[in-house]
Amino acid sequence: MLRGRSLSVTSLGGLPRWEARLPVEDLLLFEVAWEVTNKVGGIYTVIQTKARATADEWGDNYFLLGPYFEHNMKTQVEQCEPVNDAVRRAVDAMNKHGCRVTDHADGKHVIVQFHEWQAGTGLILSRARKLPIATVFTTHATLLGRYLCAANIDFYNHLDKFNLDKEAGERQIYHRYCMERASVHCAHVFTTVSEITAIEAEHMLKRKPDVITPNGLNVKKFSAVHEFQNLHAMYKARIQDFVRGHFYGHLDFDLEKTLFLFIAGRYEFSNKGADIFLESLSRLNFLLRMHKSDVTVVVFFIMPAKTNNFNVETLKGQAVRKQLWDTAHSVKEKFGKKLYDALLRGEIPDMNNILDRDDLTVMKRAIFSTQRRSLPPVTTHNMIDDSTDPILSTIRRIGLFNSRTDRVKVILHPEFLSSTSPLLPMDYEEFVRGCHLGVFPSYYEPWGYTPAECTVMGIPSVTTNLSGFGCFMQEHVADPTAYGIYIVDRRFRSLDDSCNQLTQFLYGFCKQSRRQRIIQRNRTERLSDLLDWRYLGRYYQHARHLTLSRAFPDKFHTETTSPPMTEGFKYPRPSSVPPSPSGSQVSSPQTSDVEDENEEERYDEEEEAERDRLNIKSPLSLNHVPRGKKKLHGEYKN
Repeated sequence: MLRGRSLSVTSLGGLPRWEARLPVEDLLLFEVAWEVTNKVGGIYTVIQTKARATADEWGDNYFLLGPYFEHNMKTQVEQCEPVNDAVRRAVDAMNKHGCRVTDHADGKHVIVQFHEWQAGTGLILSRARKLPIATVFTTHATLLGRYLCAANIDFYNHLDKFNLDKEAGERQIYHRYCMERASVHCAHVFTTVSEITAIEAEHMLKRKPDVITPNGLNVKKFSAVHEFQNLHAMYKARIQDFVRGHFYGHLDFDLEKTLFLFIAGRYEFSNKGADIFLESLSRLNFLLRMHKSDVTVVVFFIMPAKTNNFNVETLKGQAVRKQLWDTAHSVKEKFGKKLYDALLRGEIPDMNNILDRDDLTVMKRAIFSTQRRSLPPVTTHNMIDDSTDPILSTIRRIGLFNSRTDRVKVILHPEFLSSTSPLLPMDYEEFVRGCHLGVFPSYYEPWGYTPAECTVMGIPSVTTNLSGFGCFMQEHVADPTAYGIYIVDRRFRSLDDSCNQLTQFLYGFCKQSRRQRIIQRNRTERLSDLLDWRYLGRYYQHARHLTLSRAFPDKFHTETTSPPMTEGFKYPRPSSVPPSPSGSQVSSPQTSDVEDENEEERYDEEEEAERDRLNIKSPLSLNHVPRGKKKLHGEYKN
């Protein structure tokens, strides 16, 4: 631990050398974003999950700035008076002069990190007025890149060929594009969230990012090692209840041999990979039927769209299920009482007479209520643009209508999940834990929080090498498939080849035994350490050190050519997984009974888990900082 007016810290925990020649407790850190309390997309998750680790480092000298939304403020923010004198005077001046501030920093050195173009106005004006602040601009996705990919353009093969001004003007985003590009070039330090987005930014915004800051999560470890497996079983049972109601009258498949897959996120049909996913489901359905598989796959599309509320048929299905449950429960109670009375008399009851005519009539009525002439619906809501909806239009084209012969069933749930829903009363996290596989074959995904969230909950997922998350896992995991991370190649393969690869991933997953899925979930959950902000926070630390050294070179210094190192961030192939016959073949868990027995002999979970734990270096110590104090920069422990 180092203290004093002149700090000199060598590379600790992968961080470059860092020096400060002033009382560094006088530093203030601000983060500015449109999504500080406004849940729109992934930036909200970045800020919310990173806040604890950042506050542990900076204490009361860390502040978040964003737009004031009354309803969000009441539920997400605890009101208090600013502890820092400089900030309190600035807030008072804002209140007094209608948000027109005077400078109250009083010699304190300020770092401001701006997220996305909406916040970029403050960065541009700060530099134009030559305010003494160190600035960082972070893009989580380029504006023009997102628009171009949504237009089904071969984006990554034409990165150097676009007329940027023309493309932005035609899409009526030229003013926003100019603000984004100006923010990038005005910032002392420019960062983005992944290598794939860094390549995009270099072409779209004409500046190479100084630092890559991968997105992390606030990983919560359970006291019981296998608690996440118990949660999977519990929430899977709740999803099974929904499926019983949705498919009433057509429930001719075994729910114990049914796998739940899902895709979730913004309704960007091609960017999020819903197009390739649906095509792969059609091919998977063909394979399962051709091989006469007894496995059924139920696929949920959780993507919000414009609706006119729930459709009647879907609500009726859940009502029928509840009615059948009540009927069965009442008959069971009556049956149990008769059985109990007979046993008290020392008799073996006549099973032919224990149910009377009234009981049989009630059960016959219950069975009659399950008769259904129509197929189970493919959507839970009445869609406003039903005829032109991309998902529904594709379902009509490929013919996945939830018929009895289909081994793949599809359910579109066009709104976010909620525990108060009368249809599927589950929060998103509960739903994810109850599923078997998340599928996110995105074409445009700067990071990819959906597969990352699956990983920390121990649920395998499909991602791509065009997503930041997929590239990150390829870099740090020797055999991602063995750890439940299936990476589809969408960068160097044709669309049809990528679709075939995804189909093979899904079909291989369907052939796994229950034990193999349990083993895979154990491995998946162990990857969560890679995504913890305790590790990934070092990249943000480096960006802050770098911007201070550029804004105030006489008082701060860092080795600008040395980004944070990631040695030790590597998971080798699990010892229980046999070597692949060829380098191009992934080593997914085996499928035959003989191979399953061999794998059971090889697999020692505690041994594998201990080996994986040793592959991740101890994180930087971010101990709790008491109110009113902050940790000095450079006060780290190995």
